[in-house]
Amino acid sequence: MSERTVVLDHVHVQRKLQRIAHQLHEENHAEKGIVLVGIAPRGMALAQRLASLLGPIADLEVELVELKLDKDRPLEAAVKLSVPLDGLRGRTVVLVDDVLMSGRTLMHAAAHLVSVPLKRLLTVVLVDRRHRSYPIRADIVGLTLSTTTQEHISVELGRKDAVYLD
Repeated sequence: MSERTVVLDHVHVQRKLQRIAHQLHEENHAEKGIVLVGIAPRGMALAQRLASLLGPIADLEVELVELKLDKDRPLEAAVKLSVPLDGLRGRTVVLVDDVLMSGRTLMHAAAHLVSVPLKRLLTVVLVDRRHRSYPIRADIVGLTLSTTTQEHISVELGRKDAVYLD
């Protein structure tokens, strides 16, 4: 088994999240509130972290929403939101995930969200691998990383956050 390489250690993950939170504040300074939609499981954990980081720096009402979908077969199972989809109508929504590779997960999640008219949709990822098969991009990225398609990025969130290249 190959050795894992640390791409971002705990301190660097915290710095990236802090920077993302400031970018979200700058992008949405005129808004009264935003909805952070985290793609379960790690995108939701990142959305929760971003919400707690936005509190001290922004006068924004932040609502957290969890989105669940089958990342391997997104068309075969229904997308599930923790709130009614119609509750997002006319609001600024920020879709959050941990890693963007082909764009399949982010694309299907975004397609579900835009089935109601939103005021604005932003996408945020911690790591962008730039291997697009779908026409979607992240508006705010913590780290852009050039990898091969055979390599794997692992985002581990907990007491010690880290991003690994396997």
